[in-house]
Amino acid sequence: MNYQQVIEKTYTKVLAEKNLGSLANYIPELSKIDSKKFGVHISTTDNKEFYTGDSSEKFSIQSVVKVFSLIMAYRLLGRNTWDRVGVEPSGTAFNSLVQLEADKGKPRNPFINSGALVICDMLISNLQNPKQEFLNFINTVSHNSDIQFSQKIISSEKLVGFRNIALCNYIKSYGNIENSPEEVLDLYFTICSIEMSCQELSRASLFLANNGRTLATQEQILNSSQTKRINAIMQTCGFYDESGEFSFKVGLPGKSGVGGGIIAIHPSKYSIAVWSPKLNAKGNSYRGMKFLEQLTTQLQSSIF
Repeated sequence: MNYQQVIEKTYTKVLAEKNLGSLANYIPELSKIDSKKFGVHISTTDNKEFYTGDSSEKFSIQSVVKVFSLIMAYRLLGRNTWDRVGVEPSGTAFNSLVQLEADKGKPRNPFINSGALVICDMLISNLQNPKQEFLNFINTVSHNSDIQFSQKIISSEKLVGFRNIALCNYIKSYGNIENSPEEVLDLYFTICSIEMSCQELSRASLFLANNGRTLATQEQILNSSQTKRINAIMQTCGFYDESGEFSFKVGLPGKSGVGGGIIAIHPSKYSIAVWSPKLNAKGNSYRGMKFLEQLTTQLQSSIF
């Protein structure tokens, strides 16, 4: 299969269609992004790379980072991770408070905001320097020491993070946050601010397509069983209340972020990162979703 040819053909087709949706303007810094940006990068398990568009430009990965924070917590705590956060699809928006009362402060999964806050609490409880150690982990899996937090994004999110503040305090009231909500929120806003390109994101997530082992250094990040479980949660929960639609149309495990980024994994074959900042009504990249649907159709590469 000629990946480059299919990528370019699909990219051109999606680019010619209407660029619907809107920027995540509830975070001031994200409202400033050029809405026409559109990049794609594929990294394969046989050590090849294919890309087009704005694939080398850094952007705020936002909730895509929740995959990496979950992996870090899972490495530290193993199956005990699931005592405090579930693995079920939420069926509600990413910042919803609705289910927390019924579930007594245990978030449905680690990819909604409430779940990611609990994961951040786990990292704080188990690491000496959570921010630096998390950044070191990202640098390790991406094989790139040039990745950093964005102070502008951190400040911007803290200005408008009232719903996340409410979520964190509400979970704390049930005893499922061990540390101070202020510390947990600070780590959450910080890791969500990381800026990466499609190239960097695709390379960083490739170990999820390679049985948990990095391609460049052969470091075992997760064992094969843990890798399967992370991919399963991405399949069922990676796109909030549009996760079923993504599985139906794209057929790959994946994770989105309100910065317009998406990663998707085809186990044993490739990882792909797509970036287009305009979001659909569910908070997922409009062009990113369109591109991945058409790409997997052309490649006949759904896991189903």
